[in-house]
Amino acid sequence: MTVSPRAGVLAGLADVRAVPADRGGALWRLSEAGRQLDANIIRVPPGDRVARHAEADLDVLLCVLDGSGELETDAGRQRLEAGSLAWLPRGSHRALFAGADGLAYVTAHTRRPGLAIRNASASPVAAVSAEPERKPEPEGGEAACLLNRICPACDRPAEAIDARYCTRCGSSLAP
Repeated sequence: MTVSPRAGVLAGLADVRAVPADRGGALWRLSEAGRQLDANIIRVPPGDRVARHAEADLDVLLCVLDGSGELETDAGRQRLEAGSLAWLPRGSHRALFAGADGLAYVTAHTRRPGLAIRNASASPVAAVSAEPERKPEPEGGEAACLLNRICPACDRPAEAIDARYCTRCGSSLAP
């Protein structure tokens, strides 16, 4: 028997404000079964930032819930404040900078499909070609909304794309 998702209020601004202001990272994640959407509420503590990165596969919609800061794209910096809505098309580079009161925002994007097993190439023998051999492109790109950079112990977002450990508490980050 399949259970249908239920519509309804999942979180509110009071929930965001109830978390200490110096706690950054994911405050909430959409986790309902059967969803076709991923969404997260992220807080960047005062003066912190989310390092420049790009989401290769998914468009992301970002809406500021609380606080203020700046969004930096290839086009320059733009002011963010409660109620600001930004579209971040796939492939675009972006960085976020929290202001004096921090920055809390929700991101939403289509749900990333699960991993799939693919067939190996038909022949292990490479064809002779005048073209130089190309290395395969990495698949999947960077995880949407940077959840792989959020420390599971203290919820601090890592600044480095390849960070393996949290700089605040030393916990191991998701691969």
